[in-house]
Amino acid sequence: EEDPFEEDPFGDADSDTQPDVQVSDPLIGWNRIMFHVNDKLYFWVLKPVARGYRAVMPSTVRVGLKNFYTNILGPLRFVNCLFQNKGDAAEAELVRFVMNSTIGVLGFGNPAKKYPDLALNDEDFGQTFGRWGIGQGFYIVWPVLGSSTLRDSFGMMGDSFFKPYYYVEPREAVLGLWALDRVNTVSFRIGDWEAFKEAALDPYEASRNFYIQYRKNQVAK
Repeated sequence: EEDPFEEDPFGDADSDTQPDVQVSDPLIGWNRIMFHVNDKLYFWVLKPVARGYRAVMPSTVRVGLKNFYTNILGPLRFVNCLFQNKGDAAEAELVRFVMNSTIGVLGFGNPAKKYPDLALNDEDFGQTFGRWGIGQGFYIVWPVLGSSTLRDSFGMMGDSFFKPYYYVEPREAVLGLWALDRVNTVSFRIGDWEAFKEAALDPYEASRNFYIQYRKNQVAK
């Protein structure tokens, strides 16, 4: 199977290698509850569904869907590259989007991957706010959506305006398209979360510290 990510979102899952990141966590009571809820949702719902989906859906179809969902976020990445004054990256995103939308047939193919200069630039509004000097604020865990910060939560609202499937009618279809993307993504990553938890002394703290450091690294790129 083709790896659906340019980089591993968990990286080194060994908690001993994760830096001690200081972050304000005034909602720790709520956050731990939501962490537990999301963990149970993964094991009781998302993982079984993703495992069944992977069993019946050919890998070529799953990779095609991954490519499609990645491609439709091209305008989001393009705009955020511009806002961060990354002209070359913005140009690459524009060419990548046009190439994959045409030659790649609406993005189900990924012909742009053959060209190193058109590598994916994973930019969003949370990162843009960070580049503008806005601090992360406090840490928060959202139901279903998972780890975030105050800054990234506002960033997600900005991101939503550039996600085409948010404008699909009826509104129930939006949830279906989002769920398909989530299940398809997890179908490539079954086992990653389990390994991360097993390696951590306190999975909640390890997850929080990893998320903050990961976002810091993304902003610094």
